[in-house]
Amino acid sequence: MKETTIILLGYMASGKSAVSKLLGKEIALPVIDLDDYIEESEKKSISEIFAEKGEIYFRKKEHEYLQEILQKNKPCVVSLGGGTPCYANNMELIEQYTTQTFYLQTSIAEIIKRVKDEKEKRPLIKDIETKDLPEFIGKHLFERANFYQKSTYSIITDGKTIREIVVEIQKKLN
Repeated sequence: MKETTIILLGYMASGKSAVSKLLGKEIALPVIDLDDYIEESEKKSISEIFAEKGEIYFRKKEHEYLQEILQKNKPCVVSLGGGTPCYANNMELIEQYTTQTFYLQTSIAEIIKRVKDEKEKRPLIKDIETKDLPEFIGKHLFERANFYQKSTYSIITDGKTIREIVVEIQKKLN
């Protein structure tokens, strides 16, 4: 396998962070979680950035930091935020640096199961009633589908362990 940057993308709670950590360990590449990178660089949580400066500011910064990571041209595994591919031509930017992009495709029911107890940590859904989550997430997935589907590969995550997903990615990398 030629060393390259590997990008994991998908909706919130699709497993990007957990999968990237194990994948990076398995293939001996550094892992960068874009949300963590933004929080460290801005010295604020994503929730605080959204609350204090708004989504437009956040999306601009997200694009700048993604560009910064990619321009280093050092092979790594990058897990994106759920909305990253959908703004500021980020997918086009990514395609300039790598073809190893993986959409972790997760069903609405599975996403709800994963987020219902951690809504406070997720600025996008913290104020959404639990009963309204299926409609909200379904609408979002529909809006984002075109961006997510630009990935080179799609991996269905429902009913799979993190290890199973990593093995599936590794098979596609070889």
